Amino acid sequence: MGMSVGDNKGGAMAEMNVVPLIDILLVLLIIFMVITPLTPKGLDTLVPQPNPNQQQNQDLENKTVVVQVLANDKLKINNEDATWDGLGQRIDQIFKDRAEKIAFVKGDNDVLFASVARAIDIMRANGIDKVGLITAKIEAGQ
Repeated sequence: MGMSVGDNKGGAMAEMNVVPLIDILLVLLIIFMVITPLTPKGLDTLVPQPNPNQQQNQDLENKTVVVQVLANDKLKINNEDATWDGLGQRIDQIFKDRAEKIAFVKGDNDVLFASVARAIDIMRANGIDKVGLITAKIEAGQ
């Protein structure tokens, strides 16, 4: 809509008609509102591909890793004896070829929680993403 103020005796006066411009802007606004949710969100990633020359050991990938903290301040990794000093290196050896870094910690009934927490800290420091706790009730299936 245009509006002129004053007399037009001085000659022809050109007024800009902004109605088509507003229509175009509204159409563009609607288009951008529709397109915005369709744009992909997230980060671009490259998935590591397995080496074709190397055979994958299915037993290694399917094996669950359980670190057991015994009452006499000793450790076992899947029923193999381990030491506190060698726990980090052994965890690195086990998980170096695995994509999923999930392990479990099982403590005896007489073990202080500080020992279990120490084992969890060592595992987390060596790149284990998820550490689960195994209790007697979980083992019994309750």
